[in-house]
Amino acid sequence: MKAEGWLFAVMTVFFAVTGLIYGFWAREPAGKAILTVAFLMSGLVALFWFIQHQRSGGGRAQDRKDAEIAEAAGPVGFFPPRSGYPVLAAAGLAALALGLVFARWLIVFGALVLALAVFGFIFEYRDHDDGGA
Repeated sequence: MKAEGWLFAVMTVFFAVTGLIYGFWAREPAGKAILTVAFLMSGLVALFWFIQHQRSGGGRAQDRKDAEIAEAAGPVGFFPPRSGYPVLAAAGLAALALGLVFARWLIVFGALVLALAVFGFIFEYRDHDDGGA
């Protein structure tokens, strides 16, 4: 979280300098307002990341120079091996879109096929235990 804080802190300084230079030379208020809001928003995000870093005590592996890559790896979730539902969803969406142009019955058919594909996506691996991830 420390790296993210420094990234947004640099952005905050950039927007402050750019806003001051632009405010000195420009005569239109919209750019001044946009640069002021960008300065405030990036400053808020930088402050958030620095506070999060302080609260966690720098506990993330990414914030330590002596950390190993394996320390930052979290649990690996379940990735389905294969599924026919993306093809079915694409066919249903294509039929629905063609139905908008050609015939109402094709809209109904496409919507039903698309609903079946979405239902299949949702419940295809419902009984799979992903190990708590």
